[in-house]
Amino acid sequence: MAYTKIIFVAQTGTCREAMAVGIMGDFTLQRPVEILSRGLVVQFPEPMNQKAEAVLISNGINMENFVSQQLTEEDLEDALVFTMEAVQRERILEQYENAVPENIYVLTDYVGDELEILDPYGGALPAYGLCYETLRKSIKKLVKKLNEGEE
Repeated sequence: MAYTKIIFVAQTGTCREAMAVGIMGDFTLQRPVEILSRGLVVQFPEPMNQKAEAVLISNGINMENFVSQQLTEEDLEDALVFTMEAVQRERILEQYENAVPENIYVLTDYVGDELEILDPYGGALPAYGLCYETLRKSIKKLVKKLNEGEE
């Protein structure tokens, strides 16, 4: 599939999807693509969740000036989309005309991990750290899989 961007999508656009974008920046894809994060319910642009940002910073990732953005029909053009949970994938397929099922995956399903990436929102800082570690493991597999597909 020809894609020019990879979009990580979850609920509000301020936590898991933002962390995923930051983590992706630590890896190298063999083809240049835009890496974006979007939320399914973004009433207004918000900064990244403070605990998520703290975990990223402690791992050497700076996402200064980050603000959440709503997923749009235009976003889905030429995009490979990864959601954190199956329910989010279903919502995209139901609510967006441009949604192509073959281009939208639950991240952990795509890379062969068993569990979805659960939302740490409202939890203590260690929950965010665990979310980061889980995301990083899945994204490392994602990058390997995408790069192998380029050869």
